[in-house]
Order: sequence, then C-alpha cells, then structure tokens
Amino acid sequence: MADRITAPPRETIVLRDLLERWARETPDAPCAVFDDAAGARTTTWSWAEMLAQVQQTAAALQRLGVRQGDPVLVWLPNGADCLRVWYAINYLGAVYVSINTAYRGGLLEHVVHNAGAALVVTLAPLAERLAGVPLAALRQAVLLDGGEAEVPGLHLLPRTALDGQPGDQPAPLARPIEPWDTQAIYFTSGTTGPSKGVLSSYNHLGVMARHTVAWRDGTMFVGAADRYLLNLPLFHVGGLVAPLAMLAVGGSVAVLPGFDTAGFWPSVQRTGTTVAILLGVMAAYLVKQAPLPGETPGQRHSPLRHVIGIPLTEETLAFRRRFGVDLSTLFNMSEVSCPLISDLNPVKVGSCGLPRAGMQVRIVDAQDYDVAPGEVGELIVRGDAPWTLNHGYNGDAEASLRAWRNGWFHTGDAFRQDAAGDYFFVDRIKDAIRRRGENISSFEVESTVTLHPAVREAAAVAVPSPESEDEVLVAVSLVEGATLDPVEFIHFLRPRLAHFMVPRYLRILADLPKTPTAKVQKVALRAEGVTPDTWDREAAGIRIGRDKF
Repeated sequence: MADRITAPPRETIVLRDLLERWARETPDAPCAVFDDAAGARTTTWSWAEMLAQVQQTAAALQRLGVRQGDPVLVWLPNGADCLRVWYAINYLGAVYVSINTAYRGGLLEHVVHNAGAALVVTLAPLAERLAGVPLAALRQAVLLDGGEAEVPGLHLLPRTALDGQPGDQPAPLARPIEPWDTQAIYFTSGTTGPSKGVLSSYNHLGVMARHTVAWRDGTMFVGAADRYLLNLPLFHVGGLVAPLAMLAVGGSVAVLPGFDTAGFWPSVQRTGTTVAILLGVMAAYLVKQAPLPGETPGQRHSPLRHVIGIPLTEETLAFRRRFGVDLSTLFNMSEVSCPLISDLNPVKVGSCGLPRAGMQVRIVDAQDYDVAPGEVGELIVRGDAPWTLNHGYNGDAEASLRAWRNGWFHTGDAFRQDAAGDYFFVDRIKDAIRRRGENISSFEVESTVTLHPAVREAAAVAVPSPESEDEVLVAVSLVEGATLDPVEFIHFLRPRLAHFMVPRYLRILADLPKTPTAKVQKVALRAEGVTPDTWDREAAGIRIGRDKF
C-alpha cells in the first residue's frame, strides 16, 4: 500500500508558527543581518526582536483595516522594512503581494488592478508613479521614507501609521493559518509577455525554499548556524526563498539591497554569509574580477562555503574552482518547487540535475506525449502531494488552464535528457531560434559567447531573415576596459559553434536590458531588431559554410 499523504503540520510550514517557534526556542539567536554596503556596517535582529517588530507592525496593519485573507501591496526595496512588513502581513494571514520597483505606467496599472488590494506600503518616489494610474481598489498608501507625494484618490499616510507602540499585539485570528492558504502573489518577470500573478500557498513556497538548500532526497545541507545571502529582490521568488529556508531551520539571512559585483565579497565577509544563490550572469561577473586581497586560487578566503549556481555554466564551474566553495544547481521557476536538483559539485555544463523526491517530471511534445530520449521537448511537472506547486494565476483562469492542462504544469521550457538521465535546459520555448531548417538553443549560443574574455554577458535572439525563418543576433556587454573586434569575435566562435549557430549580427551595448532580477529582457532586443549600430557579418563579407562532417 502506498504511503499515506497527509498535510504538513502548521508549525513546520506556516510563517507565523515558525517565527513564534524560533522566538520561543532561540530568542537571542540571529534572525536577520542587514548590510548597508554604502556605509559598510551591519545591523542584526534576533528572533525575539524580529517577532516584536512583526507583531507591532501587524497590529498597525489591523488598525488600517487589513484582515485575514486580504491582499496587501508591498512596493519596497530590500531592507528591514520590507522584511518586517512582509512577515507582518503573513502573521495576520493576509496575502503578501509584491511589486517590482522598476514598474511604472501600464505594467504598474496591470499589477495594481490584478492584486485588488486596498493598501500599499511603499516610498514617496514610487508612490508618485501612481499618479495618473487607475487605482482600482487601492485607497491607502503608507510612505515609509518620510517623504511626500501627491496621488489623487489615494490617502497617503506617514511611516508612523505602521510603527505602532512597543508591545503592540494584533487581535486574534478568525481561524488558524493553514498550509494551503495563499501566502503570496508575486509576478513573473515579464521577459516574454505581460507579468502573471502567481498564486503561491505556504506549502508551495515552503517546499520550494527548503529544496533550494537540499539534496534530491530532501536532506537539507544548511542548519541553524548558516547564514543565507539575500541579494535578490523580495518581489522575486529567488529573494523570497532565502528567508523562508532559514525559517525552516532556525538559521539567519543576510539582507543586501541587491547584487553588486564590487561589494559582493566585502558583504559576505561583514555578514558572515555561508550560503548564496548566484543567478544568471552573477557568477560570470565575479569570476572575471581581478584577484582579491588574500585570495589563493582554489581555496576559500571567506565564510562562504556553498553556492547554488543557476544555470550551470562554464563560469559557474570556474567560480567553484577559483574560490574553493561547494556547488549545486537546480531548475526552478516561480510556479514550481525545484523539481530538478543536482548532486554535489556537478560538472556537466547546462545540466539541471535529476528529479527530486516528491516530483514527477516528463519531457513532452506539443500534444503532451513523451519524446524519445535525447530529443527536445517541453518540461512538464507535477507533485506527489497537494499544494507543492502554484495554484494558478491570479485573475487569469485562461492562463491557469493553459499551464495546467492534462493534470501537469507546463513550464514553457525546452529540455532534453542525456543517456545518464541528467536533464538539460535548452531554451525558453518562446526564445527558440530556427535558422535554415536548424533549431538553435539561445542558451548554448550565449554560453559559448561568454567564454570570450572580453564579454561580460550575452543574449542571443532571433531576428527576421531576408531569405526565410530567422537569423541569429547576439547582443553583448563587455568587461570593464575591454574592446571587441567583430571579425576576431567570429573567428573565436567558429571552432566552438556549429556553422548554423554562428551569429550573423552583433550588437555591443553598455548594458543589456534587464529586469531587476537580472533576467535579460529578450523581448526588448527582439523588438529593436537590427539597429543602425548592429554589425552584420555577411555585409562584412564573412560567410560561414557547412562543416564537412
């Protein structure tokens, strides 16, 4: 008989219960360290201090009309205010709805309308962007920076509206908060289309967070003595998992305003960080830095002992070799919960690992039938237990049904599996490039382009071909002080890429257009297409013929 599936105890998954547990069991242990990189100083809150801050803030939120189940918009950068407001919202059983700090105009209007919240907690310069935006249900805004703004139709309140009095306690809840209750709504990055509000339960986020720092069997490799670096924004799921993982084990989190190449190692040293996620080009930025004071290649020179590198690129492997840390990788997205996880110190570039315990994973064609081993298809997933993945998109039943068809969640990502069983990310399906009958992985092109010593980051996109199908355009930004000769660049790529993958077009930009979560906005690059400053290989007389074999 199969094992019975039972609901997780509230005290192991619900934020309120976990916060009260650690404040009771280890009141003086550190909960969060806030690093002010500009001032090179840190502030530490214990579990007892965090609980007191959260209860006081929760009581103030109740006085502003927030009730269990209500959505509350939070539009703040990383810091103590953002963390305590998030925790206070969930302490009441209300729903944390985060807004990207880069949003304005139509995107901002979309999020405000979708959330249906009556209250936003923000800063004056951000609140000013609401002027002229239809407010939907939004009626009140608390400005935590002490600034002033003018937004017609919105009642603006000072910071003191959330400060309350020491010892304040919120009124009792109408009912206990359950693992399947909605904890948060966060919005997809919008790199390929309008952002969708992901409905995420306590169980979904909790399981996801635990598996960022766990092996495939679910064994976590962190404990109470660890400190997890939070340098991704708290409006992104990559930021949310850090404090939630530490809530699971009673460890602490180091909160930074964001990722900064020059400030990364000093912040790690100041905060005593032991574990960190490096997303996208972060590892490449760090590994291309000049040698650091006290650095010995291959040996640890800081408290950092383990890095979760996503994706697993040549630069990620070089980071491990150079800095002497342990490495793991995984596949995750806002809607799932780390369905693929590597073993310790993987070496296959592009691999995301193998399916973890509790997840079912398939690679399928357009009709959801399994593709043959080695072939490329869409990755679809589902959990063995309820509430371990998202439960839809807020206010978008059509998108929810499309994603969850046939009982599986469709990731929209193209994958393949090798003979050893490892799963390899190929591309976002919407980012696929087809040139002269050949399918091209933008990920593989980008991984090769960034091997060039002058290239800091790269993005490969499809642009219309004068003949048929697509041509490959690569946009790059360069290492500080570097230059790039386009002809030399093509000669560098030719022995490393199949002939049909060598880009025809090259754009050199100061910085690639990105979301605040460091994802390249390929939709912007595709929309701009071949610009006047784009170098054309064929116009320069360089044509790439087929390989003989």
